[in-house]
Amino acid sequence: MANALDVFQERGFFKQVTHEEELRQALDRGPVTAYVGFDPTADSLHVGHLMGIMALAHLQRAGHRPIALVGGGTVMIGDPSGRTELRQMLSVDVINANAVKIKKQLGQYLDFESDRALLVNNADWILPLNYIAFLREIGSQFSVNRMLTAECFRTRLERGLSFIEFNYMLLQAYDFLILHRKYGCTLQMGGDDQWSNILAGADLIRRLEKKEAYGLTWPLLTTASGKKMGKTEAGAVWLDPEKTKPFEFYQYWRNTHDDDVQRFLACFTFLPMDEVRRLGALRDREINEAKKILAFEVTKLAHGEEEARKAEETAARLFGEGAQGSEAVPVTRVATAQYPAGIPLLDLLVLTGLVPSKKEGRRLIDQRGLYLEQKPVTEFGLVIDPRDYPKEGLLLQKGKKIFHKVEFI
Repeated sequence: MANALDVFQERGFFKQVTHEEELRQALDRGPVTAYVGFDPTADSLHVGHLMGIMALAHLQRAGHRPIALVGGGTVMIGDPSGRTELRQMLSVDVINANAVKIKKQLGQYLDFESDRALLVNNADWILPLNYIAFLREIGSQFSVNRMLTAECFRTRLERGLSFIEFNYMLLQAYDFLILHRKYGCTLQMGGDDQWSNILAGADLIRRLEKKEAYGLTWPLLTTASGKKMGKTEAGAVWLDPEKTKPFEFYQYWRNTHDDDVQRFLACFTFLPMDEVRRLGALRDREINEAKKILAFEVTKLAHGEEEARKAEETAARLFGEGAQGSEAVPVTRVATAQYPAGIPLLDLLVLTGLVPSKKEGRRLIDQRGLYLEQKPVTEFGLVIDPRDYPKEGLLLQKGKKIFHKVEFI
């Protein structure tokens, strides 16, 4: 079996690492316990979290034990990394509800049977902390001067860094220390914006436990167009099927830029690298086959093979035969009795959630971004008569990627 570090390097999960040769030897000697943290800032993870999820999954496949840490405690402060302002404060009830849903989503990728992987919530040890005891044991190990040189803090100093955020590095380091003490965790992984926090935790373990600990980061992925991974004009691409329908999720990957296909196949699927390189080398019209495989494989991991197959079949019908697809396309059902004179198109767009307001609906039409039954819409005042769509309903399309079916009942 290949060393997990080689897998990470080959598949693009490698930016910086502490003590590389020592970590490689540790991974060769036997099972290593490693963790990635996920702060429950929403009730779902999104595509931007997939690097961390897949890193843990690859580690498990290489024979090691992953820990997925839900940051029910740290989320109450908020990580300043990559932020220009203080994060929104969430209530305890909201945080706990978010954590429950996130744990379920992680179960799609990791095998938690017989403690082969662990799910932990740092609220269990952070919320009961005694502040003075924490400062004496943990705070005494940190230099403020050194902390201020960290990238996550330096970028915030001009705008103002709150004291509550300044504690985040200490708490994340404390997480690593607790996981080391309770589970023998010796490796923390994360995006490269977490490098300073990861170093702090590894250093804390060396100081207090006199044992080795390691850190590894991967590049912060952007698309070929420079956009942040998982961000679209419609917002985040969520793993929760209620927030992003499996068909929409599939289409996000199906519309990957040609230059991103090989990279995304390596990072977000378990396909062998020889196959990844073969598919990534395809060009012109053939690259579309690679995109279909990418979309299917990623959707299968997130939502299961049945939903991936439905999405694949729907895409084939929509783009191949010109039909209206199947149940995988999001559907809004409208009671015709509420609209005896027909329903204004702008009202329908808001009702389906394709736009947040009529103003945005007008803008969408003005930009020639709306299609009704595969025909561009040019009139703001169009009124839909349900009698014209008695059985199959109608198909709305926003841009090239977003489809929505309306059924009249």
